[in-house]
Amino acid sequence: MTMSFTRLSQLFSWPLFLMGHLTLAQENLTGYWQPQVAFNYDVATNYSHNFSLAKRTYIFLEETSTFEVRQLDLAHFSNLKIAGNQSVGLGIQYRFRNLFEKDALNELRITQQYNMTHTSGKLRFGHRLRSEQRITAPITLHRFRYRFALDMPLQGEELNVGETYLVATTESLLSAARGNTPEYDQRVTLFYGWLLDKGAKLQLGTEFRSENYTQDTGYVFFLLTNLVFSL
Repeated sequence: MTMSFTRLSQLFSWPLFLMGHLTLAQENLTGYWQPQVAFNYDVATNYSHNFSLAKRTYIFLEETSTFEVRQLDLAHFSNLKIAGNQSVGLGIQYRFRNLFEKDALNELRITQQYNMTHTSGKLRFGHRLRSEQRITAPITLHRFRYRFALDMPLQGEELNVGETYLVATTESLLSAARGNTPEYDQRVTLFYGWLLDKGAKLQLGTEFRSENYTQDTGYVFFLLTNLVFSL
């Protein structure tokens, strides 16, 4: 079934509408623009690599609009299928922050992942569990994450070249470190994507985060631009 242009516009614009009101209403709010380019490479039928580079830039900070680079993230992820709909993965990421903010710390991140998907008609559902070690000079932060995702083509039952698709996710996070009070975060993300050709996708999205919401809650919104190549 094909959605009308009006329906698509409403579906994609609601997070922007919400974030616009949050910008006006919340004092403890930070906004970012984050473009990312990623490359997927199949080594074997059940084993693949992913490389990505992302830049995060402030667009709203301390109730003021701005445009300053905050960090660069360089990441690699290896993924192994263990069943038709299940996989495990191991990732490593380095975050460059000290280049842009003198008092900030660079970070090494190691990630372990389990992923499972199910398909029902044109809908695909995904469950992802992650554990992470975020390593900086003074401390190692342990983080545990669960994400539920749903994606679907917006024209027909299958996604073809030139067509669009939708991805929606919600993710819960727990962060803990020795001597620190545990922190809880919640994230909601919506992507609108195009299959440009068999090996390239463009995704435009928004994300809203509620950080440390059991204590001193901070609100963060992202404007996301992803270009994904499958080699």
